[in-house]
Amino acid sequence: MRVLMIEDEKYMAEAIAQVLRKHHYSVDLAYDGENGLDFAVTGIYDLIILDIMLPKLDGIQVLRRLRDEGIAIPVILLTARDAPEDKVRGLDTGADDYLAKPFHTGELLARIRALGRRTPEWLRDGVLSCADLELNPQTLICSCNGEEIQLPLKEAQVLELLMKSSPRIVSKEHMIDKLWGYDTEAEGNRVEIHISLLRKKLNRLQTKVSIETVRHAGYVLRQRRDETGNV
Repeated sequence: MRVLMIEDEKYMAEAIAQVLRKHHYSVDLAYDGENGLDFAVTGIYDLIILDIMLPKLDGIQVLRRLRDEGIAIPVILLTARDAPEDKVRGLDTGADDYLAKPFHTGELLARIRALGRRTPEWLRDGVLSCADLELNPQTLICSCNGEEIQLPLKEAQVLELLMKSSPRIVSKEHMIDKLWGYDTEAEGNRVEIHISLLRKKLNRLQTKVSIETVRHAGYVLRQRRDETGNV
């Protein structure tokens, strides 16, 4: 899981980030609302930990802009213990949970796990589905109509991202940021190699789903249409 923490108290942010990394979360930090919003709108994060009291843009403003743009990333709001009105405003604006400062890191970890257990429409019993294609992100098994293929980790991650994003287009840059990280030296040809390998395996499964290239934009997972134009 990739986490963005937007918190202006740098010592606190870095301490929490260290704890999260020890529990195998990938964490990026932003120290003001404007910078945090720039990070958040990339869509590469699975969870945002958002403080209310921030310079430049406060947490409520950041949250409102995210929800106005249709970005549904789960958000845990950090509030002052003596400010119940902030909790109400945050939840009404679209926060998924909140924590009052000061808090125990164990409670934060528990709330992150709880949000991670929520089941989106496209996820059932831990399995992703798109048309007749299924992917189990835990076992890395891709299946269609009873046929199965074991995918390497990175190919499974690419397919998982495409399935979660469908029918939206995923750019190469977004895919690299999401799966390899901002600081990686990975280039677009690495994405192309994984896409090519995945296409061959989807063809072997004879699935109705295909990975289409959208020129100058990226890739999208779509259900194939027959000669009459029907799916």
